[in-house]
Amino acid sequence: MRIYELAKQLGVDSKELIKKLKALNFPVKNHMSVIDKDTAEIIKHEVEELDKKEIEENVIEVDFPITIKDLATKLGRKPSQLLSDLFKKGKMFTINQNLDKKTAQGIAYEYKVNLKAKPTQEEQILQAGSKNVKKRAPIVTLMGHIDHGKTSILDYIRKSKLTNQETGGITQHIGAYQLNLSKGKISFLDTPGHETFTQMRARGASITDIVIIVIAADDGIKPQTIEAIDHAKAADVPIIVAINKIDKANANVDMVKQGLSKHDLVPEDWGGRTTAVEVSATKGTGIDELLDLILLQAEVMELKADFDRPAIGVVVEGRLSKGKGALATVLVKEGTLNSGQWCVCGKYGGKIKAMHDDLGNVQNKIYPSEPIEILGLNGVPAPGDKLMVVPDEKTAKEIMKKRQEEEKKKKITPVTHLRLEDLHKKVKQGEIKKLKIILKADVGGTLEAVEGALAKIPSKEVELSIVHKGVGLINSSDILLAEVSDAIVVGFKVTTDSQARSSAKKKGIEVRTYHIIYELIDDIRAALEGLLTPHIKKTFMGRARVKAVFNVSKSGVIAGCQVEKGKILRGAPCHLIRGNSVVFEGKIETLKRFKNDAREVKEGYECGIDLGFDKIREGDYVDVFGQEVISRKL
Repeated sequence: MRIYELAKQLGVDSKELIKKLKALNFPVKNHMSVIDKDTAEIIKHEVEELDKKEIEENVIEVDFPITIKDLATKLGRKPSQLLSDLFKKGKMFTINQNLDKKTAQGIAYEYKVNLKAKPTQEEQILQAGSKNVKKRAPIVTLMGHIDHGKTSILDYIRKSKLTNQETGGITQHIGAYQLNLSKGKISFLDTPGHETFTQMRARGASITDIVIIVIAADDGIKPQTIEAIDHAKAADVPIIVAINKIDKANANVDMVKQGLSKHDLVPEDWGGRTTAVEVSATKGTGIDELLDLILLQAEVMELKADFDRPAIGVVVEGRLSKGKGALATVLVKEGTLNSGQWCVCGKYGGKIKAMHDDLGNVQNKIYPSEPIEILGLNGVPAPGDKLMVVPDEKTAKEIMKKRQEEEKKKKITPVTHLRLEDLHKKVKQGEIKKLKIILKADVGGTLEAVEGALAKIPSKEVELSIVHKGVGLINSSDILLAEVSDAIVVGFKVTTDSQARSSAKKKGIEVRTYHIIYELIDDIRAALEGLLTPHIKKTFMGRARVKAVFNVSKSGVIAGCQVEKGKILRGAPCHLIRGNSVVFEGKIETLKRFKNDAREVKEGYECGIDLGFDKIREGDYVDVFGQEVISRKL
């Protein structure tokens, strides 16, 4: 084969092909150079890869949707040329008609252009960065059952009687504190519980680096402890267990460790991988070891942040003060936050008038992983809202307006989450196929029975993941975890409390309750079967031989064919075969008998076929198939 013949096959100019071959270091002199079949295949592959690379690098940013006229300008082509390309594919457009993202990108790809959406003003600010990436302090959240000593541990570390300031010694709000230790800094979040932690995640704020699960040695693992563990696991963050109150006479550390093992948190001294440290918040026993373990975990994680970019943070707490107005406690994630800067915080914003740390000291600069309370917003943001420093007041107002409009749309448009009926639609090719369930039952025995029955549903391809299981009513915490994890809530012989029912309806979370175990298992089995990729059975329908090829100015390349076997159907999947190779896979775009459109053409008759492919040759064959989707069973 000669180079010019190969160029014709590839649909490119010989000079262009020779230029590419020289770039790929192929020893080619001119268009008459001879190459063997194997070399031709290698060249085809290499040229295709080179074209892909060129397209990937040739990026043009536009706003979608885009008109034919504007797209033609961006591509340096005439609008009539693009209209003709679309017409060949059976798509009718006018010059001022909008193209969606997929269609516009398809056209651009043919002209070796990678069309991408132009980043919004907000995205541009978020993408801004510098090279000043440095180590930052870890952000740690304490979670666990009520009165197990979360705040007492933090109190001992800070040497301030924080517990005494709280009503009844129980944490009533979120606090954020940074400790400057000799070995490094640690930022702590002292939360009222796992629900607030997960609520922040529901708002898109991945704020915590490490979770400390606090368990009282004299009380053991309680339902709230289990919920805290499951919420931490769902967040996919490292867990350190602090076994507190070891100084008490009835402390039983082994009981706690045994309980942890039942929840896949096997302690290291029991042969597992979970770090567990014994502490006493009243005497200070083990506190130094706990801090060392936090810093060690942080070293392993190699936590870093950009210190020079415009600051980005997350709201930990928002409140309204009589004398000061709206206040927000913020943890800075990236960049440096300065007093006097304009910022947007959720749907609110303003100029930062003052900043105070957790001890009430005025601060002018705040760096990554540091908490601060800011004054100057025009409203109270919600926990989990993102703070973003903007260049000026105008930008702040534009972004606030956009966010407020988006929030209105969310209220009008009902929120939808995963449902059993449309589970298979949510699964994309190549992803791990997983059905996440939050399981509640009336008693421990039936909970184990249901879990065991679910585990027996056979499948190598579909993973059934129980995100959380528990005994009792389906509550708001279950709904919140389902929202963040995109899970469904399944209850056996239990009801849903009114608050959870209302929350589930508002958030679009599916809650299913059953009283017969076989009905529950059958529903889950059916959902999992919907996840399985179906078999696509191809059935040969007909073959046509290409007798002549016509270039029609308005329609593109039309193949004049003779149907030799079966029948040809308009819209049917097909292969274009040349020799022993399939050179194109697509469908019958247009089918004609003489000048008339035809739905099908039978054996022995002639027809005109348009495949939307312009490299058809005389002597090629068009094989047409029917497709049958066969659902698979577990």
